[in-house]
Amino acid sequence: MTPGDAADAARLVGYGLQPKLLPARDAEYAELIRRHREDPAFARLADAVAAGLGLIVLEVSPRAGMALAAGEDSVFAVRMGDYARRAASDAGDRFLHGLAHLAAAALAFPRPEDLADDGYIGRITVNGIDAFVRQACRRLEEKADETGENTDPASDAPGLEAAWRVYTRRSATGATKDARRLASSTTGIIGKAVAFLVDSGFLQRTGDESGGTYRTTARYQLQVRDMAGSAAMAELLDLGIVPVADGTASLVPAAEDGGQDLAVDAGLPFHAHA
Repeated sequence: MTPGDAADAARLVGYGLQPKLLPARDAEYAELIRRHREDPAFARLADAVAAGLGLIVLEVSPRAGMALAAGEDSVFAVRMGDYARRAASDAGDRFLHGLAHLAAAALAFPRPEDLADDGYIGRITVNGIDAFVRQACRRLEEKADETGENTDPASDAPGLEAAWRVYTRRSATGATKDARRLASSTTGIIGKAVAFLVDSGFLQRTGDESGGTYRTTARYQLQVRDMAGSAAMAELLDLGIVPVADGTASLVPAAEDGGQDLAVDAGLPFHAHA
């Protein structure tokens, strides 16, 4: 490997840091991807450059380019807390931004096989995410009522147990004179969250229906796979929520309504990767 090879490897990592750029749109990027896949020595060099910058290589392929995730200590890391502080000054709003991202990921890949299938394209809507979260909140409220614990949660209560109280108290759209949704409404917060995902190359906007419709990218699928074992995902799974692929959602029926007959993999996708 020569200094020129090192420069090429760094250039490939630089392309990978441009999340909206795909190899199909840039001949040099496509050539560097080909070289990474066919030249093991060059691949090791490029991966080492990425590692030195605190980046994790998720995949190198024509479909995703050089898909990178920032390590916790990387200068390129965009932590959810940092994002939320930029998106909202209110602590409750910051909490809801995190919930919006969690729900978007759950709805984008509703089954384990969808998350595993490289050709799968998820589709979500702003209104669908809001409906999904509100149904989750209703399930949590029902559980609290059943156990006689429908009071303010203890400080050590699970995150979602506290979340539903914050979410259900917030208006879905708010009200303005020109009928626009308020930024502090739940759909306003979801709109900001999906806009961030678009800017990050994780989603592509496809229309204005249902508050805004979006399709997933290969990069987003790789990112969701990487985060699939999180505790928050496990909490959502424990609720037994069944998302469906058109951006809406429904809950698992109660046992007396035939809930036992649901498919084994009817829940959220993340249990397969815990």
